[in-house]
Amino acid sequence: MTKLQPVTTRSRIDLSDAAAVLPGAPRAKATTEKAAEKQTDRISKLQRVFYADARYALLIILQGRDASGKDGTIRKVFGAVNPQGCTVTSFKEPTPLERSHDFLWRVHAAVPPRGMIGIFNRSHYEDVLVPRVHEQLSAEECVTRYRAIVDFERMLVEQRVIVLKFMLHISRDEQKARLTERLARSDKHWKFNPGDVDERLLWDDYAAAYQLVFERTATTDAPWFVVPADRKWYARLAVQHLLIDALEGMELDWPKADYDVAEQQARLAAS
Repeated sequence: MTKLQPVTTRSRIDLSDAAAVLPGAPRAKATTEKAAEKQTDRISKLQRVFYADARYALLIILQGRDASGKDGTIRKVFGAVNPQGCTVTSFKEPTPLERSHDFLWRVHAAVPPRGMIGIFNRSHYEDVLVPRVHEQLSAEECVTRYRAIVDFERMLVEQRVIVLKFMLHISRDEQKARLTERLARSDKHWKFNPGDVDERLLWDDYAAAYQLVFERTATTDAPWFVVPADRKWYARLAVQHLLIDALEGMELDWPKADYDVAEQQARLAAS
């Protein structure tokens, strides 16, 4: 499959409906099943070494419009990962306590420690997307937040936290189809929020807000990837592929014994 390239600050990202499907992406889920299974197994093996190696932490940031597939991506991509080595944090509307602190306070507390994979299902980027679209912050205040985010993520990287940021991009028609399905199925009613329709009416405003986020916060050390997500199976495969690249790039290894192995074998045999 074609490897997605990271967004750069010079990129003008295509967030049109047509861009929600990558040209050449398979039309049928069955054509990717074997590749997905192989990559799932590879991630599982790499994560075990990553956990034991414990030199790095890995932070996965998932952003996207309502019904873009964030929950499914977490379930399918990380389903084979040992739960002891993975955490998922969903950031809802800030509580009164959280509002009394700077906007990154609650985020920093959820950053994974070394040896752990942390997944943010939505993230601190909600604090520059939603207020921007709803005009709750001035342009100057948003610029200040962009700068704070870049500094925050740079600090994380310097502390050996690998940061990967994914925006799952779906088209208007696909979002409408997924929201319609939620209303048609009683087992999915809990996932539907009437506010999703209100936000849908601001489609172009959110596209502009995302473009500003990419321009202001795309860095070499904490890259953004825009994942065409109309075909869920392709989006998950793309995230898997980039996750494997990141893990393999860490040159992970099992920790060396800090004791004499032969001596301990002899002791055990005699016990």
